[in-house]
Amino acid sequence: MPNQRLLSLDVFRGLTIAFMILVNNPGSWATVYPPLLHAEWHGCTPTDWVFPFFLFIVGVAIPLSVGRRLERGDGQGAILRKVGFRVLTIFGLGLFLAAYPNFGMAADAPLLKLHYILLAIAMLAVFFREALHQKQFDRPRYHRLRRILGIAALIAAAGLVVIGLFAYDLGHLRFPGVLQRIALVYGACSLLYLRLSWKGLLWATAGALLLYWLLMALVPVPGGYPPNLEPETNLGAWLDRTLMSGHLWSQSKTWDPEGLLSTLPAIGTGLLGVLTGMWIKLQRDAYQMLTVLLATGAILMALGLIWGPLFPINKKIWTSSYVLYTGGIAMLFLGVIFWLVDVLGIKAWAKPFIVYGTNPLFAYVLSGLLVKTFVNIEWETADGAHNAWGWVYQHWFGPAFASPYNASLAFAIANVLACLAIVWVLYWRRIYIKV
Repeated sequence: MPNQRLLSLDVFRGLTIAFMILVNNPGSWATVYPPLLHAEWHGCTPTDWVFPFFLFIVGVAIPLSVGRRLERGDGQGAILRKVGFRVLTIFGLGLFLAAYPNFGMAADAPLLKLHYILLAIAMLAVFFREALHQKQFDRPRYHRLRRILGIAALIAAAGLVVIGLFAYDLGHLRFPGVLQRIALVYGACSLLYLRLSWKGLLWATAGALLLYWLLMALVPVPGGYPPNLEPETNLGAWLDRTLMSGHLWSQSKTWDPEGLLSTLPAIGTGLLGVLTGMWIKLQRDAYQMLTVLLATGAILMALGLIWGPLFPINKKIWTSSYVLYTGGIAMLFLGVIFWLVDVLGIKAWAKPFIVYGTNPLFAYVLSGLLVKTFVNIEWETADGAHNAWGWVYQHWFGPAFASPYNASLAFAIANVLACLAIVWVLYWRRIYIKV
């Protein structure tokens, strides 16, 4: 597909983002259908497919986007600067989401209201400035408006910095995270794509998966533990505690599902996508492409299951068998969507996912901001403390469904639809928020 946009990739990306929002936002974590929860430890549910799907898609897009810049004559230096900027931006967004909205300030802090006002100004100014950075707004009056919005964002950001010097407490800010891992995988895969041939990338993928297996299976853990895959005593958990103590996932505190060592096999997931994207670029026959995608996907799934007894499939430590298994499923999904959308032309069902897929990063960040904003709108009544997120679920969804599981699922679907409505407005106005 050398000169043709792969619509199925947009659909797959949008489907992944929609499912990510769905599983992240149930009405109650106590009443969630099991397929919409992560596996407790070893094993894999459909929810465990979501994150590797997105990293796989990030990888597929690299030969299509970075490769396009190479083909038009951009130098590697300019491309690397762009890649570096994107890595820092996405990583920074991850840290911002981890700190939002209080940035460690106490609920009764005297500067908290001013912090909220400046934060709202900065966020809205940045959003509208980027929204106006589109071809249809390429007119002098919009240029002036963008400058005004940029100045407003800088002034508000400066105010936040001043408040931060006196009031922010980032001593327990989580350093790893979903966006942080996406940034690191994107940066590593882009660099390797620019430096290696497809054979080199294949060896790099195999090397990353084998090296991680050997480290986790053979290296004794400092502190007197033998090599193991237990949550708190494996090598990756020890490394996270050693380098990021106090800055890990709040639900575990002693290890992180997006930890440092497991980023190595996560890069392997991205590289599977890069290799897929490189192969797609060379194909002119749709049915050959479909056949190879489905066959390779089935083989990778089988390899993951075969490796599983030695190195169990596990999302939380991103085992090498998990990389192969989910990478294979991702290829099968892409193949089926390609057949439906790009080959048969059956596209009507895919419209919502196309909309999501054109602003994926914005949609993900938006969903996180909505949750954290509504959770932090709190009040006290005679029967206890409440927040807007829980109140909407309990009063609008709880009474409407006999089953609490159905109510929780309906609330999650409502979140997907609410984000879709906002993203659809951007799609209708041809506004694409990019970094």
